[in-house]
Order: sequence, then C-alpha cells, then structure tokens
Amino acid sequence: MLVKRLSGRAHERLVTVPYSAPLIEAAKLLRLGTDIVIVCDDSGTLAGVITKTDVVSQLSHCQGAGCVTPASNVMAREIITCRPDDGLYDVWATMKQRQLKNIPVIDADRRPTGVLNARDLLEVLLGEVENEEALLRDYVMGMGYH
Repeated sequence: MLVKRLSGRAHERLVTVPYSAPLIEAAKLLRLGTDIVIVCDDSGTLAGVITKTDVVSQLSHCQGAGCVTPASNVMAREIITCRPDDGLYDVWATMKQRQLKNIPVIDADRRPTGVLNARDLLEVLLGEVENEEALLRDYVMGMGYH
C-alpha cells in the first residue's frame, strides 16, 4: 500500500507560507488547528517546516509586539519527507523512529503535495490488518475451500 492512497487527506492538511512571510502568519495558521506549516521558496519548493514549538521558542526571543521575524529564520530545515510512491509501512516506521506526528509529502521536484498525519496512516494500516485477519479467519474456518 502506497502513500498516494492517502493523497486526498494529505492534500487537505497542506498549509504553506512563502519563505519571506512573517512568522506571525505561520502562527495564525497553526492557531486554526494546523499541526505543521510548510515553508516554500519562490519556486514553490519545500524549504522548511514550522510547528507550534518553533513559534513558542521564537517568541521567547522577541521584544514585545515588534516581533517581525521571517518564517525562514525560524523554520526547521532538516526535514523528513515522503513521496506518493513510498510504502505506508516504511513511512510509518520512519515516523515512529523519529517520533513525528506529521510528514510532508513531496513530488519529484520537492514541491509539497500534502502532509501525512500519523492518525490517518494508522487508520489505513489498521484497516488493512483487520481485513487480512478476517480473510484468514474465513479461510481457516473452511470458507476458503468452496
């Protein structure tokens, strides 16, 4: 099973800001329930990500209401990503190992196409396991010998 199976959900979670956007713009998007904001350069390529933790960390360095730090100064630059043709089990293993709640999905040109959430991923993987269990149970109970 591949990441592209979740492309609809992943695309719905995609929230981006330009490289030069003020951090407050990303903070407003995070306040609306988004877990991660993707920062893109002028060509639309993934440049970094910003989370609530990044915003809170930066606010501790601001001086009053005059904090106009660009998003590019605060974003995480070392980003774990996945591609639509990656296997869901492999992506889950990476997310689990790195303790990631979300992972950007990028195309061949490193343009973001979505954000894969651990909850969505686990829901699909659990559904697959339950289906396999039902098939195996039916087979063992003689349903598969007709």
